[in-house]
Amino acid sequence: MTWGDDEAVWSSGGWTLVRRRGDELADIAHEGRSVLRSVRLAVRDRDWNTLPLQVEAVSENPGCLRLHVRVSGGPGAVEGELVARVEGDRLEIAVDLICTAALETNRTGLVVLHPPAVSGRALGVIHPDGAEDRTRFPVGIRPHQPATDIASLKWTSDAGEMLLHFSGDVFEMEDQRNWTDASFKTYNRPLALPFPVRLGAGERVAQTLTLERIGAVPAPAPARPTTIDLRAEGVVPSLGIAASTAPDLAEAMASRPIPAATVLVEVDLASPAWSAALARAQRAGLPLDVRFIVDEGRPDALRAGIDALTGIDVRRVTAFRAAGPARHVSDADTIAALRAGIDRAGLRLPVAGGVRTHFTELNREHHRLPSGLDGIGFAITPLFHDVSTAQLVESVAMQRLVAQQAVGLADGVPVDIGPIGLLPHVNAVATTPDPRPTHADLRDGYGPALLPAADARQDAAQLAAWTIASAAALTVPGVRSLTYFEEWGPRGIRNSDGTDRPVAAAIAALAELGAYPTLTGDSPDGTTWAVGALTPAGTVLLLANLDDRSRELAVRTPHGSARARLDAFGWTRMVVR
Repeated sequence: MTWGDDEAVWSSGGWTLVRRRGDELADIAHEGRSVLRSVRLAVRDRDWNTLPLQVEAVSENPGCLRLHVRVSGGPGAVEGELVARVEGDRLEIAVDLICTAALETNRTGLVVLHPPAVSGRALGVIHPDGAEDRTRFPVGIRPHQPATDIASLKWTSDAGEMLLHFSGDVFEMEDQRNWTDASFKTYNRPLALPFPVRLGAGERVAQTLTLERIGAVPAPAPARPTTIDLRAEGVVPSLGIAASTAPDLAEAMASRPIPAATVLVEVDLASPAWSAALARAQRAGLPLDVRFIVDEGRPDALRAGIDALTGIDVRRVTAFRAAGPARHVSDADTIAALRAGIDRAGLRLPVAGGVRTHFTELNREHHRLPSGLDGIGFAITPLFHDVSTAQLVESVAMQRLVAQQAVGLADGVPVDIGPIGLLPHVNAVATTPDPRPTHADLRDGYGPALLPAADARQDAAQLAAWTIASAAALTVPGVRSLTYFEEWGPRGIRNSDGTDRPVAAAIAALAELGAYPTLTGDSPDGTTWAVGALTPAGTVLLLANLDDRSRELAVRTPHGSARARLDAFGWTRMVVR
């Protein structure tokens, strides 16, 4: 996969949309103004994995775009048509699928994404019985569904008041900003219903969305400022790197310094390779951020893991529940067992907590966390619902919202964010157990290495600018540390042969800022970002441009101003003296 997405523009009447990656109908606009972030056809298996959709034929006629689609080669198969039709101010999008081989699915059908710009706007929710609830799109990131039992939605888009009618199933909405997606998602099959659902061969899935403007066009929004204003607040978060989970190929890499303050290692105590994973993490010679994965039925395993920390420089340690209602959460019972084990071993270790997975779980499960924690953390892996580059770029502005809300939930406890990567390092919603290595050594790797968790964009030069922008977004008062990627391997800042990827330079530049007084500020448009620090060498600024065109960036700080022209997906380091 290249960095950019394959895109084709389709228009009819006053409607335009971008067909992205073949099957997504994105950036839906009326008379040049945004209406919806996108409409997608989603087919999810029993573990919520998105099955790849192939577009086998495309037909474009006046007023009609028709895609013949197929999902095959996995656990089950479906094929059919995704069709967009325009009639005046009305846009209709329909899907008609036939199951050609039995499929166990948690969701099959149309998904609507509203852009985050609608946050706070009035929302009318019309139910199947005709009753209407008047509410608003959430401002704060809502942990649970803001709207359920949906037959139609009314809201004011940038193009005017809209009515969206759903048929073929009952729909509900969730706040996808929980996963750093830039959207509110309305989807079919309510989560309160049992899943997975078995679709037998020959069964049909047919759904239709009808979208029309029902109000006047609003006045244009005022132009946004183009200058980034940075203010002095706190200190720059320390920078961490996750231990490599790749197959053990290159011992020589331990001799090369890692530009980080800590190494994060997840230790699954039910894995035969947990001791080898802990030993590998120590090779960098840096303090460890240790995350134990604990099986409730194996208390001796936690004791062994704690004993293995004797004599190791541990910056902080936590433990997550491996199964049950508190899965992936450092709940009160798990932390109590961890603290008791640390006391028994005679160790003095800071005990942190949080969740192993996305902010979603922290937002929903933070009531399970005990008091007295030395830190609260969560992971960020934006390519969860969608693997497009557009999703990756748009997630950065959502990362700032997530960081700010996490600091609020932590209520004075330092926040540690990481691992931060591209694809999820664990399937937080799988109904089957995590894969584990079969050997006590690391010949097969462990954790993410056993999942489809590598992405070709790890090699892209553009990922360096994305990392600078991500760190700028996450640098808010109360965030103590940021941990990115892995040391080496497919998810690493280095290749398995030890050579640097382009992102390694960005990591080194960020590490230089750590622990100095920080300069932080909001992005004016979500695509240009800056972060800085007051260092002995002067005011060091890191600027990033996530736009697909070159941009002129102006940055104001309490200690001087700077200006730079950055290429598309470029970044730079500047010193203001």
